[in-house]
Amino acid sequence: MAKTSYSTAPVIDRAYLVAADTRGSLLPVAESLTELAELARTAGAEVVGSTTQRLDHPVAATYIGSGKVHEVTEASKELGANVVIFDDELAPSQQRNLEKALGVKVIDRTALILDIFATRAHTREGRLQVSLAQMQYLLPRLAGQWSHLERMEGAIGTRGPGETQIETDRRLIRSRISKIKRDLEEVRTQRALYRRRRERSGVPVVALVGYTNAGKSTLMRALSGADVLAEDKLFATLDPVTRRLRLPTGEVVLLTDTVGFIQKLPTDLVAAFRATLEELAEADLLLHVIDISHTSAFEQTQAVDSTLADLGVGDRPRLLALNKVDLLRDAEGQQVADYDEARALIHGAGAPPPNVVLVSASRRWGLEMLLSRIAEALDGAIEETGGAVAGLFTRDV
Repeated sequence: MAKTSYSTAPVIDRAYLVAADTRGSLLPVAESLTELAELARTAGAEVVGSTTQRLDHPVAATYIGSGKVHEVTEASKELGANVVIFDDELAPSQQRNLEKALGVKVIDRTALILDIFATRAHTREGRLQVSLAQMQYLLPRLAGQWSHLERMEGAIGTRGPGETQIETDRRLIRSRISKIKRDLEEVRTQRALYRRRRERSGVPVVALVGYTNAGKSTLMRALSGADVLAEDKLFATLDPVTRRLRLPTGEVVLLTDTVGFIQKLPTDLVAAFRATLEELAEADLLLHVIDISHTSAFEQTQAVDSTLADLGVGDRPRLLALNKVDLLRDAEGQQVADYDEARALIHGAGAPPPNVVLVSASRRWGLEMLLSRIAEALDGAIEETGGAVAGLFTRDV
């Protein structure tokens, strides 16, 4: 008798992406879709196709219109997609309706980001934070997990146990959420004690913030020599890292790398990372790292500004580090040759604002100037705080 062999290789998700062009999004829909594709690839999926729809507001039942649902169904079948990813967070009922209509797994941007964070968290604190956000995301979606029982019409003993199982799962998840919150509260208490000891020591804290993949970790390595993972990926690092840094004045500061931001950052995730993000409120200076070579640098900066404001730290003293200036191109499409050419390209003959420094972390351009500006900002010599400098983003880069 012939034996049948089965592959044990992991199944690669073939993802079809859907984005809605609605009012209120910071990034143009095409840019947002490109970002979603990068998120999907970061999570290990193969992107096989995508579509967009202009909507005044999402459709209550299926988020997108019925005609677009039919189009996505046909396209996903033709392309062999086994998962459809939506660029916005879906209501539980929308997700259930879409899975029923499309016949494949449906996830949204929130679930995708949570999945990536789950693979990036390595410390106990990071894993607790991601677990909390995942549980809070899953709780209102439990009903759909038992829809197979609803389809067993007339089967004695199925309806009641189905309801019982849902309630059991809800109780277990609520219990798990409570336990995680207690554990995170212990972490928060420990961080508060650490911050008080740090305040007594008088060592200033500089916190790196920025859009994901702006180059924060690369800049931290360049400035402090810290052994920090730096990859050209979204959310390459998740757990915060703190290193000592000596300024040109001889003063020693603590440089802290925090989680990267992104547009449409899940609310539950922001709440879960409260203990980590509280570090921003205690920082003496925020060093906002911006990928100036990105076509949506201004919108990404706005997304970070908005998140900082939501966290209540929008008024903290801030320096802008315009990173990746080595990737800039002139009007003829030629990449800049050196730091002076990059400065001339952005500022022309004028001087940059006092709270803006051009750098290339990978090429180590402008690091001395950045260290000097950090020292000046901590000394109160630079008074400007917060907000993007709109004039820096008015040209194509």
